[in-house]
Amino acid sequence: MRLLAILLLALAMPALAEKADRDKPTQVEANKMSADDVRRLNVFEGDVVVTKGTVRLTADRLVVRQDAEGFQLATATGKPARFRQRQDAKPGEKEGIWVEGEALRIELDDRNQKIELFDNARVNRGGDQVAGNYIFVDQRSDFYQVTAGKGDRVKAIIQPKAPSAEAGK
Repeated sequence: MRLLAILLLALAMPALAEKADRDKPTQVEANKMSADDVRRLNVFEGDVVVTKGTVRLTADRLVVRQDAEGFQLATATGKPARFRQRQDAKPGEKEGIWVEGEALRIELDDRNQKIELFDNARVNRGGDQVAGNYIFVDQRSDFYQVTAGKGDRVKAIIQPKAPSAEAGK
């Protein structure tokens, strides 16, 4: 059960989620759960729903491994697996924008603060959308990379940005 509490830290996606989410309780629902403390492994199966503040992750299966230093690697799979969360507001914004993503497999790396979305991957961030076969997100640097599958192309929709109040002065 010690791993259960630790597992949920990885799901908060700290660089993307609101800072307030870190202090919220985590709730996990699934049809089945197994924990192996010796192997530092937790598996949730069947209509998995994880919520923590504004973060919501849904999947058919969630596997969480913990390394010797306590960092987690989580793999969510589904048809598709999905996540949604609100970012912290940037200066001049009343509230943060929503980030939503989906793929057949989503991998979360707590140590390196990286998210990878595999197979039919899509991320929508405040109306801007990217889609491809693979999406890599480095949360530390806010770097995204999208790769198309064989014979496909990367697709992106970028919304026009409203002029700032400063531009009119």
